[in-house]
Amino acid sequence: VVRCFEDDNITHVEGSIDPLRDIEVIETELLIRDIDSIEKRLQKSSKKAKSGDKEAKEEIAVLDKILPLMNGGMLAKNIQLEKDHRDLIKPLSLLTMKPVLYVTNVDEQEIASENRGDFAQKVFEMAEAQNNKAIRLCGYIEMEISTMNADDQEMFLAEYNLSEPGLNKLIRSAYELLGLETYFTAGEKEVRAWTIKNGFTAPEAAGVIHSDFQHGFIKAEIYHYDELIKYRSEAKLKESGKIRQEGKSYIVIDGDIIFFKFNV
Repeated sequence: VVRCFEDDNITHVEGSIDPLRDIEVIETELLIRDIDSIEKRLQKSSKKAKSGDKEAKEEIAVLDKILPLMNGGMLAKNIQLEKDHRDLIKPLSLLTMKPVLYVTNVDEQEIASENRGDFAQKVFEMAEAQNNKAIRLCGYIEMEISTMNADDQEMFLAEYNLSEPGLNKLIRSAYELLGLETYFTAGEKEVRAWTIKNGFTAPEAAGVIHSDFQHGFIKAEIYHYDELIKYRSEAKLKESGKIRQEGKSYIVIDGDIIFFKFNV
């Protein structure tokens, strides 16, 4: 989250507004942490390699390649590596290997406008160049509406020509960046939301609930959230033929409501 607005009443730790500089400071701190993690891992893997551990030797070769580049200021995600090499160092959970969502914190005037200010525009351009994502939100507005009920929120947002809170946008953008989506299971007592990767088949989605659901998958009864909002009840959905049967090859869609049938 980087500040992208001027306000003489709110001081900045660096004394001026420069979101690209602020991002560089944060990335440098993350890079230092990653370098420390790699150096510790090298010490550990070196001991294993001496005893003939083949995987440890392969890991050392990859770490020896990326460590000098990272010491030179390159983020781990920008280093060209083969997929198997990336998989090899994945357990390190390097911070600079992760996808990034830049949140530009703008003032009330800018958030009410479709046009980005100069500060926010620079962040969006950088994010696009790095194949990352960027969004705008107004921290002041988010703080205000967090204490309001739904009706007051709606009126307050309307004053700024906003259709929804910035938090909603933040959640959606994070899901898109990480390649995630949500499906639901619904019964008389509760409705549950389940997070899955884009492109999951019905059995894979069932496996998120329990591995038995995936292994014993038979079929799934499915309808979509939008259809439920339109028809208002499962009974009406059944009457209209909107609840369908899907098999193992079905690709789950964000917002699906699913009843799994399985046998173990």
